[in-house]
Amino acid sequence: MSAHVEAHAHDDHGHHHKETFITKYIFSQDHKMIAKQYLITGLIMGVVGVLMSLMMRIQIAWPGEPNAFLDTFLGKWAPDGVMSADIYLALVTIHGTIMVFFVLTAGLSGTFSNLLIPLQIGARDMASGFLNMVSYWLFFVSCVIMVASFFVEAGPAAAGWTIYPPLSALPMAQGGSGMGMTLWLTSMAIFIASSALGSLNYVVTVLNLRTKGMSMTRLPLTIWTFFVTAIIGIVSFPVLLSAALLLIMDRSFGTSFFLSDIFIQGEVLHYQGGSPVLFEHLFWFLGHPEVYIVLLPALGITSEIIATNSRKPIFGYRAMIASVLAIAFLSTIVWGHHMFVSGMNPFLGSVFTFTTLLIAIPSAVKAFNYITTLWKGNLQLNPAMLFSIGLVSTFITGGLTGIILGDSALDINVHDTYFVVAHFHLVMGISALYGFFAGVYHWFPKMFGRMMNKNLGYVHFWVTAVCAYGVFFPMHFIGMAGLPRRYYTNSAFPLFDDLSNVNVVITVFALVGGAFQIVFFYNFFSSIFYGKRAEQNPWKSNTLEWTTPVEHIHGNWPGEIPTVHRWAYDYSKPGHEDDFVPQDIPLKDGEEELQH
Repeated sequence: MSAHVEAHAHDDHGHHHKETFITKYIFSQDHKMIAKQYLITGLIMGVVGVLMSLMMRIQIAWPGEPNAFLDTFLGKWAPDGVMSADIYLALVTIHGTIMVFFVLTAGLSGTFSNLLIPLQIGARDMASGFLNMVSYWLFFVSCVIMVASFFVEAGPAAAGWTIYPPLSALPMAQGGSGMGMTLWLTSMAIFIASSALGSLNYVVTVLNLRTKGMSMTRLPLTIWTFFVTAIIGIVSFPVLLSAALLLIMDRSFGTSFFLSDIFIQGEVLHYQGGSPVLFEHLFWFLGHPEVYIVLLPALGITSEIIATNSRKPIFGYRAMIASVLAIAFLSTIVWGHHMFVSGMNPFLGSVFTFTTLLIAIPSAVKAFNYITTLWKGNLQLNPAMLFSIGLVSTFITGGLTGIILGDSALDINVHDTYFVVAHFHLVMGISALYGFFAGVYHWFPKMFGRMMNKNLGYVHFWVTAVCAYGVFFPMHFIGMAGLPRRYYTNSAFPLFDDLSNVNVVITVFALVGGAFQIVFFYNFFSSIFYGKRAEQNPWKSNTLEWTTPVEHIHGNWPGEIPTVHRWAYDYSKPGHEDDFVPQDIPLKDGEEELQH
């Protein structure tokens, strides 16, 4: 092992020749630069996704009323500022796709796995810098194709972000089933290739390139979550690729994997023998692990930040690793809970109910361990810490409603209502975004060598936190009242007239919360150029990335890679002058390495 690391750790690292602008900033093979590329691309896609959600909220709150905002952004799809019915479902489709895959999967994992894996395990770079570069550029191309689908004649894909057949499989079904759907499938196929290359790189790097002394039980929890996330991705993403390829064949080559007994205007189509429920199984076999592909990196980031800013060892380190591994395993056998109303055999439904409720146990372990770490800690409430505590809050509140949706008998009553929207936005969307923001505030000094403005960070957190609950908390109640999701207006149903005021309140919170993200963007981009210069270890943290110099260099460490002597969470340890002991400090005589 150490010989392998030494061989990898030679000083020139093979690319110390003169760098041009293109090799440094565009086709870079340096993991730190690729992390920045993922971050900036993820932020841009986030803006696109949030703008779409705001347009949907305006339509739901004030259906049929002219709106200059819609007129500006939608053009021919909002004649005189009134949104057409067709484009609403397209917005739902592309908003969901962009936020789940391009922002929360690639933006979060791509940024922080790339930045932290080599730095925290003591490696010069990723196992393959070239594959790393290819993985980013495949991601970028898939983003461009997805956004380009808005500019085709009949409009972008419009079958919901889950693209269930037959709506997605019959090009003649509606405008959004044509060229836009083909671009969606092409974009996702390229995205899956990007994700697979990235994940393989992360796994190989963690297994093979750890520095001397960095055993698996000394890894920071961030690395554990990135490692396990990559494994889940390798197992589940190919299944979605197979579903996409079979769907392309149904659409273009006359096969019938997902189609059977289709009638259009009384005419029987020639398809027979396929099953749209098969597509649901294939989609959700990725779709549920995807929740944890998004969440686990955010939870790992939170573990690191809460321990650092509580000035305490993380509580139950080994229990946290066990819970991550349990979540990874269980997440692959719970996908059927998305399909309780698909006509599934009730016995099978009860099996999926059992496995779904089982996954609450490792999730609860994580929540309790965070709370116990915070308990009586010397809390440093900087913006990264606030967002981490916010994540614990939304993870618990969003997770509680999961118990209702995971029970097949209860789920039938609220399936496909706003209750589901509230649940998964809190537990997956907002929690993962909080983890993303926490990571940006915490590792910004490492990425850019400067500090972000703390006061602007506080404004950003508090407004975002209030607005996030303002948007998604009332949705539970309109969902229990039966309001269906994905309807572009509910004005045809007098039953829901009393809920229109609630929808207006939700939309106002959404608009305010969306507008205040400008504070974050201003803070982020101005701090890159004008922020206070960062010291080497601004948070007094123990992990190896803070032992590297502030100026970025090839190979991360100027001389030898430090050797690791202890785990990552020796905070406030008796017998030491400082309240932190970095991992490369040797153990004293008689000192034990404690890991509970």
